[in-house]
Formats: sequence, structure tokens, C-alpha cells
Amino acid sequence: MVSKKVVILTSGKRKNAIARASLKPGSGRIRVNKTPVKLIEPLLARQKVLEPLILIDPALYSKVDIDVTVHGGGITSQAEAARTTIAKALTQYFDDPQIRQKLLEYDRKFLVSDPRQKEPKKPGGRGARAKVQKSYR
Repeated sequence: MVSKKVVILTSGKRKNAIARASLKPGSGRIRVNKTPVKLIEPLLARQKVLEPLILIDPALYSKVDIDVTVHGGGITSQAEAARTTIAKALTQYFDDPQIRQKLLEYDRKFLVSDPRQKEPKKPGGRGARAKVQKSYR
């Protein structure tokens, strides 16, 4: 079931956040930006990062170490980029179609990065769509 690959390198994106993960055989240590995943704050970001691990059997991911580096974007987009790259790394390492199918059924964004970006600001207003209002009286 486990392939002969020693180290798996994956990446995930969300808005301006880019996450890169390296997965290697180990003792189940998962770190995001050199911080253990159990210490990530706020709680919502921690839960997002742990989502793919909840769906997968703990006996599997306790055999590997995952180190994730995330930069750019905000807290939530960094968490979503990290969860994407963790899910991709686990599916590549274990190469089990059942794991892949379970992740895809729960949320497709586990294995497919979200390409949406912020719309650029345009002249004549404060944002992408807002325009300066005009009064004729």
C-alpha cells in the first residue's frame, strides 16, 4: 500500500497564499511554519488544517511527518492552502484510491486548488465595482 517514495513534495494555493509541504516517513509530527499543528491559532484555522487528517485513518498518518511552509494571504487562506497541500501529499504517498475518493466526496478543494483571485480595482471608484456617486442637485 505504501509506495517506495521517500519524500513527497506538494503545493497548494488559495488567493495569495501558497503552501508547500514535504512528507516523509516518521512518527506523525505535523508542523505548519515550524509550529505544531495543535498550537495553531485561531481555532477555526486549526480545524481547517486538520480536516484532511480527520477523514483519513489515524494509523496511516501517524507513520509520516508533514512539514508545511505557508506564506502570503491571510489566516483563512493560509489554512485552506495548507489543508490542500496536506491532502495532496497524503494521497500521493499512500496511493490509495479509497483515500482519494473519500477526500473528493467530502470536499473537492482538498485536491484541487482554488484559482479565484481578487478582482483588481478600477479607476473612478474605491474598489473593483464601486463608483463615486454623483448628485445633480
